[in-house]
Amino acid sequence: MNALVRPALVLLLILTVVTGLAYPLALTGVARLLFPNQAGGSLIVQNGHPVGSRLIGQAFSDPKYFWSRPSATTPQPYNGLGSTGSNLGPLNPALTDAVRSRIEALRAADPTNRAPIPVDLVTASASGLDPDISVAAAEYQAPRIARLRGLKLEAVRALISAHTKGRWLGFLGEPRVNVLELNLALDQSR
Repeated sequence: MNALVRPALVLLLILTVVTGLAYPLALTGVARLLFPNQAGGSLIVQNGHPVGSRLIGQAFSDPKYFWSRPSATTPQPYNGLGSTGSNLGPLNPALTDAVRSRIEALRAADPTNRAPIPVDLVTASASGLDPDISVAAAEYQAPRIARLRGLKLEAVRALISAHTKGRWLGFLGEPRVNVLELNLALDQSR
């Protein structure tokens, strides 16, 4: 029995070092050399300080900013450690209540806007971390932001257009706008 245990423990130790330490460290080193921005979290840095990531959404509640897609992560929104959807079905009263309250918040922030509200402004994504909104969601919010910031609507729409990313490889996904990048551009357009 002892003749079997010793080689098994040695093999366990060797494989732990190789697959648990050496391989991840080598992969991380290669990633940092070849893709430094992505390996570092795709951080957006201003004045030497990170203000967020291009990959993880942030909550914006000030009406002078574009609002992100709601997050379903708990206990705090856009929690990368709690990435998950709400898993609430369309007939679940909790989902209905959440959507209703989000619609009310959007209507309260811009009572004159009676346009249909894009679905991505009232429903969370599957990950709960989505940093992007649809172009329609950005366009829906443009009149409110233009009015509250004292900007021309055309100027806000031009910012949306400048920050719109097309379909991946020209045919996958939908055009989208990164909310953090758009809000930072808004702050710089004063």
